[in-house]
Amino acid sequence: MIEKLVIANRGEIALRILRACRELGIHVVALHSEADRDTKYVRLAEESVCIGPPPPNKSYLNIPAVIAAAEVTDASAIHPGYGFLAENPDFAERVEKSGFIFVGPSANTMRTMGDKISAIRAMKAAGVPCVTGSDGPLPEDTEEIFRIASEIGYPVIIKASAGGGGKGMRVVRTEAALLNAWQLTRAEAKAAFGNPEVYMEKFLERPRHIEFQVLADSYGNTIHLGDRDCSMQRKHQKVLEEAPAPNIDPVLRQSISERCLNACEKINYRGLGTFEFLYENGQFFFIEMNTRVQVEHPVTEAITGLDLVKEQILIASGASLSHTQEDIQIRGHAIECRINAEDPKTFAPSPGQITRYHQPGGPGIRVDSHIFTEYVVPPFYDSLIAKIISHGVDRQQALDRMSGALQELVIDGIATNIPLQIKLIEDPAMHQKPCDIHYLERKHLI
Repeated sequence: MIEKLVIANRGEIALRILRACRELGIHVVALHSEADRDTKYVRLAEESVCIGPPPPNKSYLNIPAVIAAAEVTDASAIHPGYGFLAENPDFAERVEKSGFIFVGPSANTMRTMGDKISAIRAMKAAGVPCVTGSDGPLPEDTEEIFRIASEIGYPVIIKASAGGGGKGMRVVRTEAALLNAWQLTRAEAKAAFGNPEVYMEKFLERPRHIEFQVLADSYGNTIHLGDRDCSMQRKHQKVLEEAPAPNIDPVLRQSISERCLNACEKINYRGLGTFEFLYENGQFFFIEMNTRVQVEHPVTEAITGLDLVKEQILIASGASLSHTQEDIQIRGHAIECRINAEDPKTFAPSPGQITRYHQPGGPGIRVDSHIFTEYVVPPFYDSLIAKIISHGVDRQQALDRMSGALQELVIDGIATNIPLQIKLIEDPAMHQKPCDIHYLERKHLI
């Protein structure tokens, strides 16, 4: 069993990992930048180490500093959370070569699934449905690029092979716009990811974003924990998530779940993972796999009763799965609203001091947040400051409870997206049928 664990992250996920470790009796070392010295999770941790100044590249992305902190505190494992170094295979490899346990899959698996082209190849080999595309990186030959686009059929989307987070992708609707889009995407991919390689896929006009949660140990045991609908997005960034995904045929849902489990076996996956799909006209199309804990994991915890972070740590410590597929029962419906420190209209970041904070409560309400009254939101990091999760016996009750929770939530001193979330939860479309990934921008942000 892991005795001491380093949390190589910040914010609400650092606090979430700390709470899981506390239940497991694991001693925690909280890493922090100078800007995060007085945060809640640093105060609660048994030990803390400052790993550098505020900029991420000098602290949370500083691999030597993270490894050194684990060495000086005599820790046995490192949990990367999400973001920062969580999906960096070089970091995972360095952690294990330094003699520590990396809470996550192997570096080789991360490399395979982190590269979109190799991930698609692996999924096709495992029988997972994928979007029609170039079946590899686009060549330098412009005539061949035109041929590939014509064969796929417009509109198409050009994506960075090493991309993520909505970066490095462009939709192309006409042949006239193709070459310029290809050149711009390559340049953006090179700047953002250090790799100019791009590929092409058919662009789906109104798909939903649905993902399947899996859990696998080191002994070949794999289970799925249902699905989530993450279609409410702004510029490819998730705003609201729910589980299970509404209006999915049960037979199709089971088929895709089984294919995801088969894929885990084929790639020797270990740990917590998420298969992300686009869903349109009754068909699923694989887009990527996230090899870490997801921001939206609480909705799956709500409907299954499992603590996913604890399970993740137990698997990393060498334990076999504590549940079989037959143990997993989906109960009720859950919704998560991401609360960001940003202007609700312009979406400009809104750092600063929180002068008053009151979190909601009541049956079926959970709040994951590291903030408190007088907490200062720093300007250096992601704007996520809280997640409000509601759980009900059905989707309508979950929506009603979320509506009440958002009305109760008070965060003064900075601007937040609470007004937008209230607007979304009260939108008649949310109560009538599932929305596609472009709905938010079509209806609220134009």
